[in-house]
Amino acid sequence: MLRERIAIAVLLLPVVLWVIGIGGWVYALAIGLVLALCAAEYVLLFRRAGQRPSMILVVGAVLALAAARALNGFTATPALLTALCLLGMTWHLVDYERGAPSSGTDFALTLGGALYLGWIGAFLISLRDLPDGEWWALTALPSVWLADSAAYSIGRRFGRHKMAPRLSPKKSWEGYWAGVAAGAASGMGFGALWSLGAGPGTALGPWTGLACGTAIAVLSPLGDVGISMIKRQLQVKDSGNLLPGHGGVLDRLDSWLWAGVLGYYLAALLGGG
Repeated sequence: MLRERIAIAVLLLPVVLWVIGIGGWVYALAIGLVLALCAAEYVLLFRRAGQRPSMILVVGAVLALAAARALNGFTATPALLTALCLLGMTWHLVDYERGAPSSGTDFALTLGGALYLGWIGAFLISLRDLPDGEWWALTALPSVWLADSAAYSIGRRFGRHKMAPRLSPKKSWEGYWAGVAAGAASGMGFGALWSLGAGPGTALGPWTGLACGTAIAVLSPLGDVGISMIKRQLQVKDSGNLLPGHGGVLDRLDSWLWAGVLGYYLAALLGGG
């Protein structure tokens, strides 16, 4: 499994860095498609357990929220969320009339998936769209990648104290703190490096990078164990099998979702926009 994880990471990393670097519609389209895959996996997870969240509404709302964020920031979001609530209620009223056994729960699952993966996921686009957004994204996102890698490697070898035995039995406090250290060092190093490319006047530097990397490394594991919570409840190991050794797309994006929104607000607070 470790060999497969490394092979997939090596294959995808140059593509991911290129997409972040080029930005614009290429980046927004890539994020939208990845979020849509996550949304499809989310729906299929619950359908395996007999629930009936709406595939077309969850995936459609995620794509619409990502597109709106790329085109005009937060302007259209209230209208889209309003439409989602009304369409979701209508969809599940009809579905219940047709025989669905738990449409009230299905309605909540439809809204929850669309909000979490669409509203929160779209912050990956907002982060890139900030002033110096390319550099902030290349500081925030590698911090979570390296933190995850360090936590996995150190926890696998030296982990003795379980971090969340019920949510994620393989995670340890040793791995977690190794991830925090790696994320902080990554943020500081990349912040210093990218500040040279961003030029004079940028707020990005070693200390703001350190703050960004540390906060993301401390908090982004909640995204990971959050998706683990869903999988444990539904008694499945992975959200999908698209990425050998990694599971599904949602299994890989779980911490990214938190990194995107945390990176956006930290960058804005520290002077990114």
